[in-house]
Amino acid sequence: MNKERPKHLALHLINLPLPGLVSILHRVSGLLLFLLLPLLLAMLQYSLRSIETYTRLVGVLQNPFIKLMLLGLLWAFLHHFFSGIRYLAIDLDYGVGLAQARASSRWVLITSLSLTVLLGAWLW
Repeated sequence: MNKERPKHLALHLINLPLPGLVSILHRVSGLLLFLLLPLLLAMLQYSLRSIETYTRLVGVLQNPFIKLMLLGLLWAFLHHFFSGIRYLAIDLDYGVGLAQARASSRWVLITSLSLTVLLGAWLW
């Protein structure tokens, strides 16, 4: 068994199954939510401090870049939420088969993306 093993792993060439992609996106969205939590808390503090800081915050939130960033944060929340529900169901032994795991991961992606588009269009 003299097999040539690769010296490095080319991650961009790996064909990841859909449940694996949902798992990685769950971790990324959780990290994004954790890192941006101080920003969200600061926005809440500014909105509640006085009417002047509230109007200043509303002016800042009219920037299209900030709106796009908040849309990404909305996707992260929705994906993390629905993926968390999926993992709770898997922990309770619902949907642990291959077909059910693929269907539930497809459901997570479709639901989180469609709700992000709907809520983003409504909030924009």
